[in-house]
Amino acid sequence: MEHHNLSPTALVAHGNSLTISSASEQRELTGPEKAAVMMLALGDRYGGPIWKLLDEIEIKQLSISMSKLGPITPTMLDDLLVEFVTKVSSSGALLGNYDTTERLLLSVLPADKVNAIMDEIRGPAGRNMWEKLSNVQETVLANYLKNEYPQTVAVVLSKINSDHAARVLSKLPDEFALEVVNRMLKMESVQKDILDKVEQTLRVEFMSNLTNTQRRDAHELMAEIFNSFDRNTEAKFITALEENNRDAADRIKALMFTFDDLGKLDASAIQTILRAVEKDKLGLALKGAKEGVRELFFANMSARASAMLKEDMEAMGAVRLRDVDDAQASMINLAKDLAAKGEIMISKNKGEDELVM
Repeated sequence: MEHHNLSPTALVAHGNSLTISSASEQRELTGPEKAAVMMLALGDRYGGPIWKLLDEIEIKQLSISMSKLGPITPTMLDDLLVEFVTKVSSSGALLGNYDTTERLLLSVLPADKVNAIMDEIRGPAGRNMWEKLSNVQETVLANYLKNEYPQTVAVVLSKINSDHAARVLSKLPDEFALEVVNRMLKMESVQKDILDKVEQTLRVEFMSNLTNTQRRDAHELMAEIFNSFDRNTEAKFITALEENNRDAADRIKALMFTFDDLGKLDASAIQTILRAVEKDKLGLALKGAKEGVRELFFANMSARASAMLKEDMEAMGAVRLRDVDDAQASMINLAKDLAAKGEIMISKNKGEDELVM
């Protein structure tokens, strides 16, 4: 294939779609597909500066197109990129799939950003099958597992997060669930070949059928957004929502995790938070907390540490509400991070506005 250099202005001269003809194949590529072919051809050396100019939405759209592109024949590549490409592989052929997409992204983007993009492309978040299953909605997973052998279900539930396994188990028919529990109690270490077979079955029959664009519950998403508001903005939206959609407002409030909810944690969880929190943020957050929450934190500190913290809070004098909100938001995020690691439990009971310990 002959390589040519072309000014960037020539890139827009062909419109939004292009029909590629060759002796063996004719295929019309969309704009995102053309961009994906070009970026694959450019590789990390020549494509790196372009990737760095794209925003996250553009990167995500381009990555999705790239991962679904499939094979691009040498003739197709030559017809499309003859005016644009500076350097292509010696074979002249490209294959767009998850692995090639991930390798290319890793060469030009931070690993955490690439992981987030690839996780969204592939489906439920997680680095392996069992982490991914732990992020599948319990009702969806239970509806699939109820048609499997109890022993298979026992293996699956023994491999995923225990809190998620509990929710899935509660969604199974009672007799079937009891049988699964009995199998789990009697189960010894699972042989690797059996585990691999179960994992492969799940990957082929279940995970592949989950769409990459599973829609999250809108109220859950909105609760996370409201959690990020300062208290004045939160109050404004909640009040407005209560006036025109009381049910939605109540559901959002039930799903939100607020600083006051820390007052419902047990002593062990509070002590875990105290070990991890920045002391200046703790004093500022407690400065604007309800009396009961403050006393709970003080009660789980040594007398000396409690006295010193109280002195520090008194020395602060008047503080800005925005600073208090920021400090409390930081502690809420810390609690969520600790919960994600399994160090504390902050999940709300769906039936009551309480925390399950």
